[in-house]
Amino acid sequence: MDIIAAIFSALGLSASAGLNAYIPLLTMGLVNRFTGLIELSAPYDLISNWWVIGTLLVLIVIEVFADNAPIVNHINDLIQTFVRPSAGALAFAASTDGIQMNPVLAVVAGLLVAGSVHTTKAVVVRPAITATSGGLANPPVSIAEDIISASVSFLALAIPILVGVLLVVFGYPIVRWVIRLRRRKTAPSP
Repeated sequence: MDIIAAIFSALGLSASAGLNAYIPLLTMGLVNRFTGLIELSAPYDLISNWWVIGTLLVLIVIEVFADNAPIVNHINDLIQTFVRPSAGALAFAASTDGIQMNPVLAVVAGLLVAGSVHTTKAVVVRPAITATSGGLANPPVSIAEDIISASVSFLALAIPILVGVLLVVFGYPIVRWVIRLRRRKTAPSP
């Protein structure tokens, strides 16, 4: 059961990193420092270092401001194309370290999960929201993304099995929606 919980935890943390790279890492650092829900071993225990926690807080503030302006948001998403999957890889590897998962497999899994969430957000969802609302919906959507990232990050550490259920319940309709969009784009025009 510990292996399944660790995998669900890792999936939740890396998916959260696809929305906001810094929130799951900050959550891991704070939870490791103040509770017994997660025990990060070296070198991942550096995530709970006060300097790292402070740096993550500063980066979250910068991202919150950058994510709320329509044009800056798209530039930020371009920069975050490298940061979010990397953060997802780090979160996945750190949270599966205790089950002796192959670190290369953990990094690749984290890259794929966070990269998929980020790509869906940056390429499909955010441009559609910006186009349909003229950018007015960006701030509330950004706040919702950060709340989801924080909630899933905490749940991934506190109740990982629930995160597994949530990933299936919410992931399945999103995957079907993306597949339908792709089919429409590839369908021949009359």
